[in-house]
Amino acid sequence: MTAPNQKSLITQVSNAKVPTSWGEFMCFVFRDETDGIEHLAFVSGDLKNKENVLVRAHSECITGDIFHSRKCDCGDQLDQAMSSISEVGGVFIYLRGHEGRGIGIGAKIQAYALQEQGLDTVQANEKLGLPIDGRNYAIAGLILKTLDITSIKLITNNKSKVDEIEASGINVAERISLAPNVTTENLSYLQTKNAKLGHLIEGIEGSDK
Repeated sequence: MTAPNQKSLITQVSNAKVPTSWGEFMCFVFRDETDGIEHLAFVSGDLKNKENVLVRAHSECITGDIFHSRKCDCGDQLDQAMSSISEVGGVFIYLRGHEGRGIGIGAKIQAYALQEQGLDTVQANEKLGLPIDGRNYAIAGLILKTLDITSIKLITNNKSKVDEIEASGINVAERISLAPNVTTENLSYLQTKNAKLGHLIEGIEGSDK
């Protein structure tokens, strides 16, 4: 029996130019045929035959990306990555369905309430009986392959993201760190990401628990 083509697991739905405050991007929408979720890839520049393409695979965060919540660093990461990619060319992949590290917006706000009672972000998910991190980055690798990109420089502080994208068949030639905008509201969260989730955020030491 012939193995299925991995690329067939996603379908390109549409594409068009999108002018943004960072510059003009070509936006591609891909549907994951396993769950129906549509993801976006914002492409800047001519990437044909280019190696070590600058890439950010960004998990959806409604509170941070849209409402600029100070409890996380997601909105700042989006802004930094889009700005860098617009300057040199590359791909910004927006992964929908990743809200709250995969638990969804409703459960994420429940976790916020538990954090107000003294739990950290990991303990809150555990208290709710939910995965600490239920995200899967294989779809980012499929999107990159569909765009004929096989070698990248990945903008991330998350080592697991590097490992999973490499496991999908993409060569991660370099990991590029993101500098956090540290606030009184997100410091303990950032410390927990380093201490308990294996992130590599520079300048953040210790844990809130």
